[in-house]
Amino acid sequence: MVMKGATVLIMMTKGSGEISPDTVVAGIPLLRRIVMAAFRAGCHEILVVDTGWPGLTRLLTGTRAVLLPPDKLIDLPVRRTETGHPHSSRILVLASNLLPRPSLLTHLIEMPLRAETMHVPASGIAAVETADPKALLSIVGRANDDLSVFSGLERTYQKADAPIDACPRLRSGSEAWVRVSSRADLRNAERWLLRGLIKDAEGFMSRHFERKISLAVTRRLVRTDITPNQMTAVSVAIGLLGALFFLSSTPAYQLTGALLFLLHSILDGCDGEIARLKYLESRLGGILDFWGDNVVHSAVFVCIGLGWQMAIKAPIPLVLAVSAVIGTLLSAGFVYRQTMRNKVSEGPLFTSITNSEAPSRLTTLADSLARRDFIYLVVILSALGKAHWFLVLAAFGAPLFFFILLWTSRRERVKA
Repeated sequence: MVMKGATVLIMMTKGSGEISPDTVVAGIPLLRRIVMAAFRAGCHEILVVDTGWPGLTRLLTGTRAVLLPPDKLIDLPVRRTETGHPHSSRILVLASNLLPRPSLLTHLIEMPLRAETMHVPASGIAAVETADPKALLSIVGRANDDLSVFSGLERTYQKADAPIDACPRLRSGSEAWVRVSSRADLRNAERWLLRGLIKDAEGFMSRHFERKISLAVTRRLVRTDITPNQMTAVSVAIGLLGALFFLSSTPAYQLTGALLFLLHSILDGCDGEIARLKYLESRLGGILDFWGDNVVHSAVFVCIGLGWQMAIKAPIPLVLAVSAVIGTLLSAGFVYRQTMRNKVSEGPLFTSITNSEAPSRLTTLADSLARRDFIYLVVILSALGKAHWFLVLAAFGAPLFFFILLWTSRRERVKA
């Protein structure tokens, strides 16, 4: 193993004895969660300094982390330039009781630092740029605990100021990390992790109502063995069950269907939340989630149309249902092809209808329409036994939305 440009050293902390590396935080042992955050940030070389705590090997199984005793650190090979001199390296040093966001670690990897300087955003984390990694490794190898490590770093390297709030990936410096030193910190750490799951682009009702419920459910589900894909299947099943109630024109049945449709929408957030909390994101999961939603929406349109057709004995409801379904599936296929088919970055598969970094007003409007706040309109109309009014809106709105997508895509290509 050769030291590369972005290396993470994780130091075991003594702490109060209440928290250990295998203390579970939102379904994952603390040390493993820190390692996974470092890997997500792009730190593919992760070294955990073994201070003799039993069970570390088991905790790190399946990760890229390497467990090393302190006296072996100095033996690590150093990357050198073509002239034989040590190559400047970025090394992050973390205490094992500090849980960082991956976005913070990515920022610390990419931020400019002069050689032989370091940036310390918080006690227990440091980014060091050095052309002599052996000196840093020697400090770590000789230290008795994490406190002496960071004291040694402060004596050796000059501090560089770089406010975390200037990083566009982070909402604020206070949100960039959380310390887990005692049992009292665990609940706060879970809340901190859950807050990080809220997307900036969510609709109003999703952010202020649905997400609060889904996060409360997810907080309990992460302690179980349920997988994100299983949660997707549960959500889709509830949505399809709700669609069947729209076969009736009775307000009570329609309202039941609408509430199940809303429950589907709320629980649909849980699969992605579980995946991100447990680092179980997969392309397959994103595809199942995206197309599962569109299947449920189409089933709701079809059942409303069938129920309305049976009530009035006329073909027009079926025509409207077909229009709504075709518009929905064309839009879904277009968004998948344009923004999701070739997406390889981490995080949710669907975040926007466009890949543009500077979307137009029309694109922003289309993005808002793609959110699911419309479900509350379904609930209101269903309570009045007028769910077919929503089908009329969808029959015209879904194809119109598809043409808006085509128009915005064409404009973006012309600007490019």
